[in-house]
Amino acid sequence: MTLELTENSATDVQHLKKNAVGSAGIVFFVVSAAAPLTVVVGVPGVVFGLAGNYAAALGFLVAGIVLGLFSVGYAAMSNHISGPGGFAVYVEMAFGRRLGGAAAYIALIGYGGFLIGIYGFFGYLAAPDFKTLGLSLPWWAWTFVCMAVVGAIGYRAIDLSAKIVSVLLCCEVTIVLIMDIAILAHGGHSGLSVSGFSVSQLFHSSPGVVLLFAVASFVGFEATTLYGEEARDRHVTIPRATYIAVVVITAFYVFTFWLLGVAYGGDVIKVALASPGTFTFDAAHHYAGHWVSTTMSWLVLSSIFACLLAFHNGIARYLFALGRSGLMAPKLGLSHGQHESPYVASVVTSALAVVLVGICVVLRANPYVQMYALMCGFGTVAMLVLYACGSLSVLGYLRRKGLDKRLWHSLVAPILGTAGLIVMIYLSIANFSALTGSSNTLVNLLWLLPFIAAVIGYIVAAKRWHSTPLGGVSEGLSGESGAGEPDPVGQSGVGGLHNL
Repeated sequence: MTLELTENSATDVQHLKKNAVGSAGIVFFVVSAAAPLTVVVGVPGVVFGLAGNYAAALGFLVAGIVLGLFSVGYAAMSNHISGPGGFAVYVEMAFGRRLGGAAAYIALIGYGGFLIGIYGFFGYLAAPDFKTLGLSLPWWAWTFVCMAVVGAIGYRAIDLSAKIVSVLLCCEVTIVLIMDIAILAHGGHSGLSVSGFSVSQLFHSSPGVVLLFAVASFVGFEATTLYGEEARDRHVTIPRATYIAVVVITAFYVFTFWLLGVAYGGDVIKVALASPGTFTFDAAHHYAGHWVSTTMSWLVLSSIFACLLAFHNGIARYLFALGRSGLMAPKLGLSHGQHESPYVASVVTSALAVVLVGICVVLRANPYVQMYALMCGFGTVAMLVLYACGSLSVLGYLRRKGLDKRLWHSLVAPILGTAGLIVMIYLSIANFSALTGSSNTLVNLLWLLPFIAAVIGYIVAAKRWHSTPLGGVSEGLSGESGAGEPDPVGQSGVGGLHNL
């Protein structure tokens, strides 16, 4: 990395760029983090083949409903609290500084697991693609090239990243929809069957695996709250972006996985088991033509790149919030004088990625099995735990303080969402070996990492309880400030909020 941390030190500030991104930009970010094309290419072999389940479309619909219920509460919460500390800010405001610190460290483990795992997946897919062009390099070389580009973009203001991911996302969604429409027009293998929505089919064979991979495919949608400080009119932008993101991702997955089942008909399980890596490409080639499958193979790389950029920005903002609050090195809480971006945190994120991927290279780790599957495995557990904490914080803050008296938004939906998330956490742990693809006992205990991170975050916050709050402004639409409110559980650090 050639970026200098001190090049603008004379003008360093401690806030992020105001009014830098609107609802559309945030939606592009969060949908890009879900990497829809990557999911469409990588997941069918598992949910149709490994799980032997026809009803993948229904599994994605159930996951979307659970996360939609969860979104109702946290969108309502964003009217009062939002900022680069994400759900950790929600937890801090509801349950105190120590649990807020625990939530922030869980988030870092979750985002970090996905970032490193997906870097491995990028190299794994890039090496053979570029080899067809005569550029024969090991997987890790392409990973480090990608890492340098992501780091350079993440160093700049959020609006640059938003513009890039919006273009890449439009391309990947378009190519999948071309395939979908072609399958629909041809009527699939043997007609437009609705077996993909059969409840009995879903629960007939490995429903836990299907639901688990469905939820994992949504990870990243929660990032709307991370950009509250940089959003235009955040009271409107964040809730709107949240609902749009959940609806768009759910509709896209349900429609596409239904049609992939239709494309192969009764042979879908057999084909998915026999050709998991080319399952989607073969469908695209058969129904839409060679150019679609070829274009799709390259756009998978751009899909992964956009996903990496979204996760990089997410980690940088959590580190920025932790540095600004004093729960990590204060230098992390500095923003660039010109770009108003969390540039120190961004560079640190890149440096950590270089080190961790470098360790994997030295240990000769398989970029797919031992990086992508394994790290995304414990990353999924971490994010689900974080979601559950965020959902509980709605009940612990909005209802307790009477800030939102709407029964559905502040009580019913959060309770239903929390219950659904707890079930998903159980499924993720019970089926962890399916996520990692490993039979090693030690490897399959890595789901404990988020809980270990939570303990570390709790201890750090307890030792630094005089530090600044994690979040930004705590205020409602009426403009009433949350400043000076007492700590709800006597753990300190929540009162005296200010506009960080």
